[in-house]
Amino acid sequence: MGQGTFLVVSASKPKPVHHLGSDAKWYFPSHNANLTFYWSPFLVKGDQRKNDGPQYNTIYLDHVNEMWARDMDKMDLIVLSFGHWFLDIPSIYYEGDSVIGCFRCQEFKFNYSDIGFYIPMRKALRTTLNSIIERKMVKGNKIDVIVRTYSPTHFEGGWDKGGTCSKREPYGNEEKKLEGMDAKIRSVEIEEVENARAKAKQFGLNLEVLDITKLALLRPDGHAGAYMNPFPFANGVPKYVQNDCVHWCLPGPIDTWNEILLEMMKKKSGSSRR
Repeated sequence: MGQGTFLVVSASKPKPVHHLGSDAKWYFPSHNANLTFYWSPFLVKGDQRKNDGPQYNTIYLDHVNEMWARDMDKMDLIVLSFGHWFLDIPSIYYEGDSVIGCFRCQEFKFNYSDIGFYIPMRKALRTTLNSIIERKMVKGNKIDVIVRTYSPTHFEGGWDKGGTCSKREPYGNEEKKLEGMDAKIRSVEIEEVENARAKAKQFGLNLEVLDITKLALLRPDGHAGAYMNPFPFANGVPKYVQNDCVHWCLPGPIDTWNEILLEMMKKKSGSSRR
């Protein structure tokens, strides 16, 4: 949450605000607005794997992450973005006090069924949206919620096996199709928003989808690539260079998402005035 930070900064200089529980918070005096960024990779309660601890995530699919949810009463707009931390990382999934399954947990010799990550992702988003609706329903104050869809990676080869993203130009419109895992995750997110929308509208909550998956798919050139660390080739070409084909650093992709987000906000603001 906090995708539009640099778009706002270009128009107004913010003041940093100390805020316990978030990664960063800024106040924009010119707009009398706060922008807060929370690191919550599962949206729900969860413990990430650690180098000096369990080598798997522990995720509680029926409990929203209070690190950000406890501030919900102060929010007029919530932008949700998640997905990548459910992929490729061994995880144990809980509902209540019971384990309902796991993902890639065979190496730990747990006697749990591997249920993959699609079902947990769906449950996590459903819990998050229901929590927003229920808490706002009790308080009676309105809120807008925008779910940004999954942003594909562009690894050519495994991310942990020397995979690269060396393309220097975008794909053509018909050159790359949205399919497989990327399409499935996008569908899960859109379906859950649609399922929650009718209930939300009864209480003045507006749920929208910022669908950037297809746009992002066409931009393999937008990632940090080998330059996730400065000057990787300063001392020659090493045998192995870690590539970052998940995060975005070049102009274009994120700017486009932000412009769409801004138009969604402006449209909503205009509707409210009318």
